[in-house]
Amino acid sequence: MNFKALIQQGIPNVLPARKEYDPSINHAPKRKEILSKEEKELALRNALRYFDAKHHEILLPEFAEELEVYGRIYMYRFRPDYKMYARDISEYPGRSEQAKAIMLMIQNNLDYAVAQHPHELITYGGNGAVFQNWAQYLLTMKYLSEMTNSQTLTMYSGHPMGLFPSHKNAPRVVVTNGMMIPNYSQPDDWEKFNALGVTQYGQMTAGSYMYIGPQGIVHGTTITVLNGFRKIGKSPQGNLFVTAGLGGMSGAQPKAGNIAGCITVCAEVNPKITQVRLDQGWIDEKISDLDVLVARVNEAKENKETVSLAYLGNIVDVWEKFYEDNIHIDLGSDQTSLHNPWAGGYYPVDISFEDANIMMAENPEMFKDRVQETLRRHAKAINNHTAKGTYFFDYGNAFLLEASRAGADVMADNGIDFKYPSYVQDIMGPMCFDYGFGPFRWVCASSNPKDLAKTDKIACEILEEIKKNSPEEIQQQMADNIQWIKGAQENKLVVGSQARILYADAEGRIKIAKAFNKAIKRGEIGPVVLGRDHHDVSGTDSPYRETSNIYDGSRFTADMAIHNVIGDSFRGATWVSIHNGGGVGWGEVVNGGFGMLLDGTKAAKKRLKSMLFWDVNNGISRRSWARNDEAIFAIKRAMDTEKELQVTLPNKVDDSLFMNL
Repeated sequence: MNFKALIQQGIPNVLPARKEYDPSINHAPKRKEILSKEEKELALRNALRYFDAKHHEILLPEFAEELEVYGRIYMYRFRPDYKMYARDISEYPGRSEQAKAIMLMIQNNLDYAVAQHPHELITYGGNGAVFQNWAQYLLTMKYLSEMTNSQTLTMYSGHPMGLFPSHKNAPRVVVTNGMMIPNYSQPDDWEKFNALGVTQYGQMTAGSYMYIGPQGIVHGTTITVLNGFRKIGKSPQGNLFVTAGLGGMSGAQPKAGNIAGCITVCAEVNPKITQVRLDQGWIDEKISDLDVLVARVNEAKENKETVSLAYLGNIVDVWEKFYEDNIHIDLGSDQTSLHNPWAGGYYPVDISFEDANIMMAENPEMFKDRVQETLRRHAKAINNHTAKGTYFFDYGNAFLLEASRAGADVMADNGIDFKYPSYVQDIMGPMCFDYGFGPFRWVCASSNPKDLAKTDKIACEILEEIKKNSPEEIQQQMADNIQWIKGAQENKLVVGSQARILYADAEGRIKIAKAFNKAIKRGEIGPVVLGRDHHDVSGTDSPYRETSNIYDGSRFTADMAIHNVIGDSFRGATWVSIHNGGGVGWGEVVNGGFGMLLDGTKAAKKRLKSMLFWDVNNGISRRSWARNDEAIFAIKRAMDTEKELQVTLPNKVDDSLFMNL
């Protein structure tokens, strides 16, 4: 059978041969034992319902073995034999170009060059899943190949509920992931209900099919590093940025450091991931000896090099060693997956990676104790450096949150706030999100690098034209983005699909999208899929990251993310998604995203203007109501350009009125 026929087949009637476990692939760690005997039986019944009863006798012991060995039922037997990558949209079977675009994006998320644990259908973050099992993948792709533009596919935490009659202006797919009743949204709830096969952690862009490899965060990380150095009044050149994590999103850090022009040291405990990043060119050098690392950093400082160094080992050892040897760290952060601290997101010090994985599965309580002990040491080492002038910021990965829960010294004197700011509070919130700038992205559905180069050129020309008339308040943002897009090809950011990310406001997003649509209509480029990271102005309610600079007491509410997705769905999105538990942890965030296919038509032009304007300004309006000055400026500017926009503005209260209370 050819590729199209295999997609259209869905779940095969004849059982394929069992697949051998491939040790060369980076696999998800074994999940901890959490189901009772009765619940294990329920998990098996839930898995077998995908298959004809005639296959149950063969599949039951096989799935029981997977549940016992891996802690999950992945259905490895049904993993496709064809290569997983984003093909040209024309290679996908189907009756809807929009559905074909979604198939392309799903396969990109599972590309071996992109996905963290491809055989377990996990894209990044240790548990950010596209699907729970391979039957869901097969059935979803089949539905998409059959879909018309008058149907909508409903996705229930990886499970395709089915095709429902709708209309041509409705989303083709509606995705939910992990939307739990609030009292059932603790980490162990995810472990239990995911093992049962009834929910999944979609992270942010994994479960919404919009991940584009580490490039997806590299621009935001570059801006963060650049503005971090600006904040402390230093040039990046010859100065040191220390952090951790080379997995999915975190793998962007060394590349961002190189683009910013500093020395980057990034620690990672997983040897496979470290080698992948070296092979991909996302790190320059790999070092596994601390003395060698110290000597190399001193050399780089002396020569004012721009270089990224991966330390294969635990980040705590780096912080402690640099303090002992008087290595000054200018900027410090951490991007290990501490939203997932007990299942492979963060590893304890003084124990090997292999032994830690065994402990994680076989003695989870001891593993938790060792992680919390490590967090206390980690925080102490950071405190030692900040006392000597290091600027440390939380990178929104729940480091400070989990460190505080472990009893580490990370709380401010008031006992409520953290002693170190979130990067959103200090950098991205006031400098970008409040002005409406966020991670707009696009994917060339032709999978042709020439199309990507053309879209880069179009985007650059649009931004340069906009900058001529931009107000002073956003000139720096415009200049940074123009510099970024001009260097995009040179920096070789593509991993997987021919994709690009660019921080832009509503004006920039709309004008760039219109220009793409015109180029498609003229036949200069193929179709383009628009999207964004959920880590944006409007899509995510996250009190320790995206909305950490909301100070009116509403940062623990999640109305904005829900408004965002509902609004996108009737304004023209091709697909929409809403998730519990993005990059800061299960139960800690609600985040929404979208995808939109541009095909050169008038209908696409109408949809993009309506949806992109809302998608940004929904967030600016919420931020302005919180009395954020930059957002008040931005929403007033938006109302000046769009007369049908009327937003409730806050009235400021004179502080002196409270003095006599």
